Parts: sequence; C-alpha cells; structure tokens
Amino acid sequence: MKMTFRWYGEDDPVTLEKIKQIPAVSGIVSAIYDIPVGEVWPYERILRLKETVEAAGLELSVIESVPVHEDIKTGDGDRDRYINNYCETLRNLAKAGVDCVCYNFMPVFDWTRSNLAYELSDGSNALIYDNETVLKMDPVKGELSLPGWDASYTKDDMKALLDKYKNISEEDLWNNLKYFLDRVIKVAEEVKVKMAIHPDDPPWGIFGLPRIITNKKNIERFLKLYDSPYNGLTLCSGSLGVSPDNDIVELVNAFCDRIHFAHIRNIKITGERCFEESAHKTEYGSLDIYGIVKAYYDNGFDGYIRPDHGRMIWGETGKPGYGLFDRALGAVYLNGLWEAIDRSAK
Repeated sequence: MKMTFRWYGEDDPVTLEKIKQIPAVSGIVSAIYDIPVGEVWPYERILRLKETVEAAGLELSVIESVPVHEDIKTGDGDRDRYINNYCETLRNLAKAGVDCVCYNFMPVFDWTRSNLAYELSDGSNALIYDNETVLKMDPVKGELSLPGWDASYTKDDMKALLDKYKNISEEDLWNNLKYFLDRVIKVAEEVKVKMAIHPDDPPWGIFGLPRIITNKKNIERFLKLYDSPYNGLTLCSGSLGVSPDNDIVELVNAFCDRIHFAHIRNIKITGERCFEESAHKTEYGSLDIYGIVKAYYDNGFDGYIRPDHGRMIWGETGKPGYGLFDRALGAVYLNGLWEAIDRSAK
C-alpha cells in the first residue's frame, strides 16, 4: 500500500514541509480548488501543482476531487458539455502522470456535519453529526454553513436546485450516474486513470435529496453499471461505517480488487443516525480498524491509503477535520498496524 496525506494547497496551514516529516508518508492527495465546477482543468495548472508537491520531496498520488457538476447529477442543462469537460480534465491529469481520481455523486451537499468543533471528553474537538439538529436546519435560509456544501450558492440558487431535485428519484440518480460513467470510464480506460467514487457521507438522504452510494448492495450495483477495473471505489470507513448495517471488513473483502483509494478513520456511533469522529485507534470508536487494515493486507491491496478526518488536538486550529497532529498520528498508527500484520504473516 502507499500511504498518502490530504493537502489543500498553498493556503493550507498544514504545509508540505510538515507533511514530509510524517514517517512513511510519501504521497499527496490534492486538487485545484479555484477552478469553477464543470470547467476544464488546464494542463499547465495541474503540472504546476505536481511540481510544487515534488519540490517538497513528495509525489502527487491522488486527485481528490474532480467535482461533478449538478447538471450531470440532475441529467439536464449542459450535462453533455460538462461531461466533455470532465473527460478533457482526465486527459490533462493523465498527461501529468496522475493515475487515480476520487469523486462523488452526492446531490448538492458533500459531507455534512452538525458541529465542526464539538468538545470530546479528552478536551480535543471533533466533527459530529446529530440527526435531529441537521433535520432542523434549512439550507435555503442560510442555516447550513459547513465545508460539505458549495458556499457559492445564493439562497435563490439553493432553492432552485433543491426544487429541481424534488422531481428526481433515486432511480433517476442511478440513471444519470450511468450516463456519466458510460462516457467518462471509456476515457479513463484510454488514459489509464482509475476513477474512485467516494460513498455518500452520511450514507442516508438529507434535506429530501436522494443518496445512492450507501451500502454493499448499492456498491455492487454501481460496479456493474460499467464493469471495468477503471471504475472503482474510494472506500471510506468513516462514511459507510456510521451505519451499523455496513460491515467495513466485509466490504473490503468483497470489493478490494476494485478499491483504488482507501480512507481509513474511526467513528463512534452515539445514537440513531448520530455519531462523532474519534481517534483512529480501534478502542476509541465503533469500527475495527485493525480488522479493516488486516482485510486490506490479506487481499493484497497495493493502492493508496490515507488517514481521514482527524480531531483538533494540542490546541491546534485550522480546517475542520484536517489539522496536522491527529491525522499524523493516524498515519503512524495505520503504518504500525500494517507492519505488525506483515511481520506476523512471515
């Protein structure tokens, strides 16, 4: 496996120089964040990102993410133009040597939480999700302001978009996803870029919007939409693991040959559709992180792994979920598990 670390570009307080000092981390997961969703990423910008990462002694391993425009998800508007742009971006990424792209197909909102700095019993703070709190939020009135959604939407834009989705069922979303895959994966195969869809976070509908990458049955359906090794998964233990119905070890065993990118983090389920993000070590949450790492090892996983969201510890401030210290501890913990499993297997 190849251990990587998320970096949000030049404005990220977690610098490449600091990431370089984390033992056994060699790869960077990043993106170009100032290009409007749906527009082509210029080759020159991608190359500049790659050169910046390499100048720090690291490699650009995964692009997370190339966002999918809402017209593609709703199946109307300029979806064909945006899909063509997406394909051109993939060609430019491949030209720069990128071989893995993470993306998601969540309508309107990306990962969603009710509190970005909930104080845990140890004095650290973390992202949490309380379903009752989220259900009381009205994104049209501006009551939702979290990293998991596009803050560029005006209230009128948001209302129009949510109204449009009232006429889109889960089956419609599946059909629109297939339409996207039928065009994009052909290009991915041509340029040898592995596409890795991220599951919905959390894996249930919010604000009346459909969500479909939520469980084993749906993942099986997704992989059959376009049966290709280039149509694969970003398996996020924290996203899927907040549902007690999802056994992450089982999912790794079932789909490892199609997992191109692994997000590994722990969560603690605190109630029905309620959870908090915890330290990575198994004992601090509801997931068997040792069992998850062992499943990857046993299945011969040789793709990219990164520690996912971390708590804010030791007084650190920064982008919620993406501080340095706890994610660095997570990377070291995951590497330690991998080494122990590897040595015991020999």
